[in-house]
Amino acid sequence: MYAIVEIAGQQFKVSKDQKVFVHRLANEEGSKVSFEKVLLLDDNGTITIGAPAIEGASVEAKVLQHLKGEKVIVFKKKRRKGYKKKNGHRQALTQIVIEGIAATGAKKAAKKEAAPAVEATEEAPKKAKAPKAEKSEDAPKAPKKTKKTEE
Repeated sequence: MYAIVEIAGQQFKVSKDQKVFVHRLANEEGSKVSFEKVLLLDDNGTITIGAPAIEGASVEAKVLQHLKGEKVIVFKKKRRKGYKKKNGHRQALTQIVIEGIAATGAKKAAKKEAAPAVEATEEAPKKAKAPKAEKSEDAPKAPKKTKKTEE
């Protein structure tokens, strides 16, 4: 059984007892966290796809540690200008372990009924268009352009 879940803005394919590095989470080390934005579930060949997420499904995980990722070197250069910049970056990460995938977890609070839709027979008032100015015959006309002929 596996699931595709969105964690901290990124999508991950996870299964039970899998360790995953995600962008830094606010939870403390050793605490449990639940992710409700499950996009796809595969339960031994039975695939469920959410639109955009599956209601009631959740992924339970435990925060193992907070750490920094590998160093990435950022080098910028503009040739013949004497411009060089070297910079480094280490991404703040959280290591989590997936403890379980619940296909039907606790149901969320019942949604309020949607407002009744406006019937198609009622139309919104249309905007009145401004009248176009009519051309007067007294106005001078622009001279017509003529083609130059080669002699």
